[in-house]
Amino acid sequence: MRFELATVPGTAERPNEDWASLALPASGQGGSLVVLDGVTPPRGGDGCVHGVPWFTSHLGGALLELSGSRRDMPLAEALALSIRRTADAHRDSCDLSHVRTPQATVVAVRWNGESVEHLVLSDSTLLLEAPDGVVHAVLDDRLDRIPREVLRSLSATDALRNRDGGFFTAAADPAVAARAVTGTTPRADVRAVVALTDGASRWTDLFAEGSWADLMELLRKEGPNGLVGRVRALEAADARRGGETRWKTHDDATAVYAELQAPSDPPLPGS
Repeated sequence: MRFELATVPGTAERPNEDWASLALPASGQGGSLVVLDGVTPPRGGDGCVHGVPWFTSHLGGALLELSGSRRDMPLAEALALSIRRTADAHRDSCDLSHVRTPQATVVAVRWNGESVEHLVLSDSTLLLEAPDGVVHAVLDDRLDRIPREVLRSLSATDALRNRDGGFFTAAADPAVAARAVTGTTPRADVRAVVALTDGASRWTDLFAEGSWADLMELLRKEGPNGLVGRVRALEAADARRGGETRWKTHDDATAVYAELQAPSDPPLPGS
């Protein structure tokens, strides 16, 4: 099995608000991965004395632990409990009712010998590659359905945050876990998985340098660091031309690549 992970901050002036980790059980059977993209609050605060990196590390650590230790618990239930645990850790010191209370997008994947279970909440991306090379993108596209001119307004965006008709992120309300995109795929139908925050998925969904299958092949050949390096070069070139309308020129970028094939499987192309 092969696992690679890279996470790079958008700028040196701000801490990386992404969080990513993998866990493999001592038995060697199965595993889990979790990737979070912390939501950078606009100026004006978020009601929390800790900040987004504190939140993503607590939420990510809880979710990874539960996904491995409670394999009988569906990922949506594990996310709900992780949100509750994290909220309990700072509800006495912070205003969790604040609309911009620390929050994050979520990708979680858990696999064993029989199945691959997944969860996606908000605009991070999960790719599932089949043995024949077909790549399926699991996306929560609710944020993409909101017109860009609406998202340019902070007040309008806040009015849609974790609301019906808007979009959902993991914040302080455990009930949001039920809004995640979830599913299960037979283990034999998945040979590799990729989790990307939107700072890394830009190679495909913003700059259109290739399809999701092309991105998967790029990761196989150059690894997550190679992908992030290419994204940074595209961002720099785009900024020199005047650029797309984006929240940031460079965003925190995280990519996790995991090959799940058994030793008896045929080798993956390029591996």
